[in-house]
Amino acid sequence: MTQTTDQLSARPPGRPRSERADKAIVDATLDLLAEEGGVAGVSIEAVAARAGVGKTTIYRRWPNKEALIIDALAALKEPLIEPRGESVREDLIAWAKVFIADKSDKKRVDCYWSILSSAERYPELITRFNQEVIEPRREAIRQVLRRGIATGELRPDLDVELALWILTGTMAHRARASSAGPVPEDFAERVVDELIAGLGRH
Repeated sequence: MTQTTDQLSARPPGRPRSERADKAIVDATLDLLAEEGGVAGVSIEAVAARAGVGKTTIYRRWPNKEALIIDALAALKEPLIEPRGESVREDLIAWAKVFIADKSDKKRVDCYWSILSSAERYPELITRFNQEVIEPRREAIRQVLRRGIATGELRPDLDVELALWILTGTMAHRARASSAGPVPEDFAERVVDELIAGLGRH
């Protein structure tokens, strides 16, 4: 079938991106972060060699290794979920389960620690990581807590930031506590119920 001028002009300029190449590049970046123990162990040359692509292929997609690392870490995390909004309890449980899954994955944890260990040498990267990867997830939980205050499910004087730290800190610590055994299937529900018992209206 002959393509029209409009169809041809609708194509983005340049060679179309390859999803396979993108995945290979992201996977290579994450592998190097986990194996080399920090940002310094990642270079465009090393990523290109491991992914089996040319450096120009990477630079067409990312301007530098910092931008590549941020995107790779974002891809590694559990996807953002859309709260159903039926109850604060159900939404917090859903978020807690996502948090446990994220913190229970060894490769993810290794990559996150690699980033944190590089904080002094790469402060701007850490700032971007927090702003672009971590903060959107934390803000989503804050919104659930604020909605709970508005609907009367939670106390009107609730310290939202403290509640956020209690929830995420508990989940992260339990997920990493391998000596305690696997995380029980109902752990998220139990933690949220205990939290709400303390944060709800009395």
